[in-house]
Amino acid sequence: MNISAKITDERVLDVRFDEASLIVDLMDGRTISVPLAWYPRLLHATAAQRAAWKKAGAGYGIHWPEIDEDLSTEGLLRGAPAVKAA
Repeated sequence: MNISAKITDERVLDVRFDEASLIVDLMDGRTISVPLAWYPRLLHATAAQRAAWKKAGAGYGIHWPEIDEDLSTEGLLRGAPAVKAA
């Protein structure tokens, strides 16, 4: 029997935004698009602040130093919005 394993690479390749979405391209060719409204810090950030992102966690995360926001590709793939402040 021939078993072929799926090889995925969930590390961040690129991050961009449109008017309503955060769009993350992964190294394996997939693209994740989530509502910007899920992440209030990003929603209210300036375009320059959104553009100032860095890879984090060996490439499995995204960090925006100016707004203190951190997201993981795992959370994005699960469709996890930001935790709401109590």
